[in-house]
Amino acid sequence: MPDWLPALVNASRAFVTIGAVEVFWIVTAWPNGASAITFTAIAVILFAPRADQAYAAASSFMVGVGLAVVCAAIVEFAGLPSVETLAGFCIVIGLFLVPAGALMAQPFPAAMFAAMAGNFVPLLAPANQMNYDTVQFYNAAAAIVAGCGAAALSFRLLPPLSPALRSERLLALTLRDLRRLATAPLRRRRPDWEGRIYSRLAALPDQAEPLKRAQLLSALSVGSEIIHLRRIAPQLGLAAEAIAQGNSAAATERMTALDRRLASRGDADPHTSLVLRERGRILAVTDSLVQHRAYFDTGGSG
Repeated sequence: MPDWLPALVNASRAFVTIGAVEVFWIVTAWPNGASAITFTAIAVILFAPRADQAYAAASSFMVGVGLAVVCAAIVEFAGLPSVETLAGFCIVIGLFLVPAGALMAQPFPAAMFAAMAGNFVPLLAPANQMNYDTVQFYNAAAAIVAGCGAAALSFRLLPPLSPALRSERLLALTLRDLRRLATAPLRRRRPDWEGRIYSRLAALPDQAEPLKRAQLLSALSVGSEIIHLRRIAPQLGLAAEAIAQGNSAAATERMTALDRRLASRGDADPHTSLVLRERGRILAVTDSLVQHRAYFDTGGSG
C-alpha cells in the first residue's frame, strides 16, 4: 500500500455515509431503505478509488440511474402492456438496451451510460406475470436514486485528499523509508525496496509536478545503490548515517572520500571492473544528493 491515509479516508466516508442512510431508514421506516443502503454502498465504494474524479463520476452515475428510471417507467407502463409475445418483449427492451450498450463504449460519460444499462433491468423487474404497480415501482426507483445521490453527496462533503497533499505524503514516506534503509542493521532486498517505490510512483497523482517525480526517482536510485554498495564497502556506514540525518553535504563528502579510496585501489585490484562499477554507483548517489539536496535534507539535522 503506497499510503494508508487515502484508504482510511475512503473507509471513513463509506462508514459515515452508509450509517447516515441507515439512520434515515430507521427513523422514517422506509420500506425500501435496504435498497437505498445497498446502492449507497455500491456507489461510495465503487468510485472512491477515483480520487479527484470520484464526485464527477458518482454524479454522472446518479444521472444515469435517473434516466434509467424514466426509460424503465416508459417501457413498463407504456410499452410492455401492449405486447404479449416473447418477440415483442425483446423488441421493446432492446430499443433501450442496444443503444445504451453501444453508448457504454464511448469514453465519456461512460459512468452515466453504464448506470443506465446496468440498472434498467433491475428497475423493470421483468417476470412471467408482470406487476404494473406504479407505487411499488416509484418507491423502488426512489430508493436507488436516493442511494446514488447520497454517495455523490458524500464525495462533496468528505472529499478525497488533494493531489498536492497526496504527492507530499508519498515523498515524505519515501524519504522516511530511505533513512531507515540507510541505517538499518539488516540488509534489505533490492526488489522489496524497488517494489515499494514503484508502487508510490504509480500512485503519484497525474497533477504532480515533474520535480516531484524526479525526487521520487532519485530516492529510488539512492536506496538501490546503497543496498548494492553495502555489500562491498564497509566504509559506507558514515555516509549512510549522514543521509539518515538529512545532511546531504556530509554524505556527499564521505562518498567522495570513499570514491578516492576505491580509485587508489583500482589499478592494483584484480577486480578492476568491479571497482569501476562501484565507483559508478557512488557517482550516481552523489549526483542525486547534489541535484535534490533540498528534498533529501528535509527535516534533517544537517
